[in-house]
Amino acid sequence: MDRAAPRTLVIITPSVAWLARLPHTLRLWQQRARSRRQLAQLDARLLADAGISPSERQEELRQPFWR
Repeated sequence: MDRAAPRTLVIITPSVAWLARLPHTLRLWQQRARSRRQLAQLDARLLADAGISPSERQEELRQPFWR
């Protein structure tokens, strides 16, 4: 008689749900860091073209990558 292996039920509990979101979170942090590096390299003319004031740029650049 051939017996099927029992199925494993995977339940994501709140305590491990962060692990499922980790790859997305890491990509998001990486994207923010890259965007801010690019923003830091813009000159005044390009900032004006984008409608960003120098003070807005500084405010954005002061934020850590996780925000």
